[in-house]
This record gives sequence, C-alpha cells and structure tokens, in this order.
Amino acid sequence: MNLPEPRAILTLLKPITWFPPMWAFACGTITGSEKIFENLPIFSLGLLLTGPLVCASSQAVNDWYDRHVDAINEPNRPIPSGRIPGRWGLYIAVIWSLISLWVGSFLGPIGFLATTLALVLAWFYSMPPIRFKNNGWLGNLACGVSYEGLAWVTGATLLSAGAMPSKPSLLLAGLYSASAHGIMTLNDFKAIEGDRQMGVRSLPVQLGAKRAAQVSALMMLVPQVIVLALLLLWDKPAYAAAIGALMIGQIFLLRDFLKRPIEKALFYSGFGVPLLVSGMMAAAFAVNSMGIES
Repeated sequence: MNLPEPRAILTLLKPITWFPPMWAFACGTITGSEKIFENLPIFSLGLLLTGPLVCASSQAVNDWYDRHVDAINEPNRPIPSGRIPGRWGLYIAVIWSLISLWVGSFLGPIGFLATTLALVLAWFYSMPPIRFKNNGWLGNLACGVSYEGLAWVTGATLLSAGAMPSKPSLLLAGLYSASAHGIMTLNDFKAIEGDRQMGVRSLPVQLGAKRAAQVSALMMLVPQVIVLALLLLWDKPAYAAAIGALMIGQIFLLRDFLKRPIEKALFYSGFGVPLLVSGMMAAAFAVNSMGIES
C-alpha cells in the first residue's frame, strides 16, 4: 500500500494557516478575567488545539473535497500531485479531527463543545451536499465565525473560569469575525478559473474580481471603524488611535489591491492583513484594561 510522504502531510495541514485562529484565541484570553500566566496549561493547550489540530483538520478536509478544483488551480498540491495517494487525504482529515476532539476534551465541556462546533463548521464548509464553500457569502461567514469569533470567545471563556465573556469582548469577537469574511475573500482570487469550472461560487466568481475586491475591502474596514468608535465610547482613546493608524496603513495598501485584485490579493494578504490583526490585539488589550467589571 502506498503511503503519503511526511512532508506532503505537513503541506496538506498548511501550517501557515494556523496563525489566525491561534491569534484570535490569544486575543480572547487577554479579554478574560483571569491572568494568562496563572493559566499557562489552558492557554498552551488552547493554542495547540486552535492551530495545529482544528485548523489543520479543516485544511485537510478542504484539500480532500477540493482535490478536483486543485487539479486545475494548484496541481502541485499534495493530493492532485499524488504525493498523498489514494484516499489518504480523507483518512488524515478524519484522524486529525478525532485527535482534535480528544485534545479538546481536556479543556472541559466548554473546550470540547467549541472544538466540536469548529470541526462541524470545517466539514460542512467543504463536504457535499452542504458545502458552504459553494457560496462565497456563506463559506466566508462560516470561516470568519470559526477562525475568529469562536476562537476568541472560547479563549475568553476559558480564561474567565467558564463564565460568559464581557459584552465588550463579545462585541469585538463579532466585529472581527465580520472582518475575517473580507480576509477570506482574498484567498479566492487565485482560484477563479478552477472555481468557475467546478461550480464554486466564490465572491470573485459571483461578482467579478474588481467588485469582489471592493466588497472584501469594505468587509475588512467597516468593522474596524466600528471598533474604533466603540473604543472612543469606552474612553480608550490611545487604543483607538493605534487602530486608526493601522487602518491608515491598510487603506494605503488597499489602493493597489483595488486596482489589480488578482495580482495583488496575495500581496495584501501578506502585508495588509497583519495590520488588521495587530488591531485585534490592541482592541483586546483595551478590554483587558477595563477590568473584569466590564
């Protein structure tokens, strides 16, 4: 029996994609009522779960069900290239999901429930007949909720001794989930041709590249404007100023992206998105500075 190459398995699990949910989990923990340094085992296990396990599972699931699309768009990916032969892509997705559930159980009922929900969203995103991915609006929403909102709220809850996170924390989780909808669109510009042929109605396929880029930019920027306004309302002008400065940097980079979205989507993802997620951390520290009574 042919076995997959170890390096191909790592490529399938896409370590570069683990950062967003790990970052969101960390931001959520900062807004919790308990100190991270006094809960390092929970914090560390949560990071392991959100990135190398749950997110990696979602990538394996996606690559398995996208293997026909990848054969057009990215034929060198592990499954279409044959480096992961037969049905091993599916087996890895199932095994990694089961390991994720097992590790999630060590974080108590809340951690296990969050892990289960994240995995359900991951499988429903890619797996027929539900396949949220076939509609860019629904697919990006599922990813935004899972990668940002769910990870944030889970971190905040676990670092609040299981109590409901504060209202400011929940508001920020929802707003940055909306921003993640726009971020997810950036990944679709490189796959327009294959998506169109295989019936995947991503936003660039539905709206065209330029209009999809405009929608993506609005989805990323508008929630940040609301975050900035909330920080001013909460009397946190220094944190609001930091987010404002980061937004100016994003707007500067967006000019090129909006002119040439297909060519510049990857560039903006690499340089503009880090400014957005830096603002997430600033907003989390703003909530932390309010104290647990917030």
